[in-house]
Amino acid sequence: MTKQALYDAYHTLDLAFHEALNARDPKRVKALALELHALVHPACVSGRSERTMADWVVEYMLAGHQNDLAPRQPWETDLHYAGTDRVPMVWQLWHTARIEDLVSNFLLADRDQIFNDGWQRRIGSPIADTGNALEPEEAIEFGKAIRPEALRDYMIEVGTNTRKIIAGLKAGELFEMVPEEWVMRIYEAGGVTSDLRSVWLLVFWGRLTRAGMLETPMTNHYMMHLPPCLDNLQITIT
Repeated sequence: MTKQALYDAYHTLDLAFHEALNARDPKRVKALALELHALVHPACVSGRSERTMADWVVEYMLAGHQNDLAPRQPWETDLHYAGTDRVPMVWQLWHTARIEDLVSNFLLADRDQIFNDGWQRRIGSPIADTGNALEPEEAIEFGKAIRPEALRDYMIEVGTNTRKIIAGLKAGELFEMVPEEWVMRIYEAGGVTSDLRSVWLLVFWGRLTRAGMLETPMTNHYMMHLPPCLDNLQITIT
């Protein structure tokens, strides 16, 4: 499958997902969210037989390229909230997995995140937050500290856990917003910092319904960060 075919498959499903959202069809929203989720996570997370966008990026990272620099995302949207617009590719994977962990557990399921001191030591990360506010030099040092294999394992555990959460959501919960105190638990747990470039995420997530969270960050958020790696690094898809 070509890179463009991977993108096209995602966008076709995404159109159907938005139709289901507009129709407020909970069964179809959940089913399509799981299909989209599968396309932007390692294939082992969902049991797919074909490689996904995430597989190609992760494999490239594991081949010694964790510090290769790529644009943070493919357009200028929200870059005024970022410390840098170019990041090590390992940052892209950390950032998306950390946000998914925080939102899926604290907000979708009202329970503790997967990340803890043990995971932080195993991954080697100098931070526990999403990395939004890192300055260029900080992002580079961050990339050097990360253990790629451990980050891959964390991504897989987060993705597998999220699929269980999505499958267990009740129809009546999908189109509801969550309590403000649930959102603030993310800050209390160190998932975001007090820096404006980080803490604004709480405002964004706090305005979403659970169905909105299935789009961002569970699925479409990955499409902000995987394509810049696929489009700007020496990743060969065969």
